[in-house]
Amino acid sequence: MNYNTVGTEGQQDFTFWSTDFMESNSSTVVVTGFGPFRQYLVNSSWEAVKELSKRGLGNNIDLCIMQLPVAYQKAKEQVFKIWTTLQPLLTVHVGLASAAKGLIILEQCGKNKGYQEMDACGFLPEGACCMLDGPEKIESTINMKTLWKSISVEGIGIIFSRDAGRYICDYTYYASLYYGNGRAAFIHVPPLSPSVTADFLGKALQSIILEMLKQCGEETE
Repeated sequence: MNYNTVGTEGQQDFTFWSTDFMESNSSTVVVTGFGPFRQYLVNSSWEAVKELSKRGLGNNIDLCIMQLPVAYQKAKEQVFKIWTTLQPLLTVHVGLASAAKGLIILEQCGKNKGYQEMDACGFLPEGACCMLDGPEKIESTINMKTLWKSISVEGIGIIFSRDAGRYICDYTYYASLYYGNGRAAFIHVPPLSPSVTADFLGKALQSIILEMLKQCGEETE
């Protein structure tokens, strides 16, 4: 198992700590989480992704993790660099759903329009949309409903969704689906709590993403 950390806390530059992925992009999986968000100074999505990095995704997968800012344009720019620089097999974005108490949500698609809420920088995207020339929505190549029916994680419920919320999560997901030709996925996780720890969520992410990779036809060890 190999993993790299890209864009850690306090570091907004997109910097890779290894060049291995440039030579083996067909086995690269990028997993992102988000930085601080409103009252959530510790974002469960990033904490879960860091725990996932300790577990890995098998010996055949190069796992690269990255923290995205809760800002429309900056997140979009970094997603673009993921796809143009790494060209991964799959990019999985993980976000915090503050209302999802005790639930993990598998998001099927990203929406292009309807972004009316300002980001952490006080910015709204032009035209309240992600891509001015983009389609209304883009579906992931991962069949989330099939995944939802086949996966279970002890201690937490998993649900299927077609609405990622029209905020940074949805915006980032749409951008990644657009740049990656659908080879992206989005998972919403709940806030951290005594019963939902970062380690617990990291283990859950590992199980879910390994199931996603089966749909990609990637064998892991």
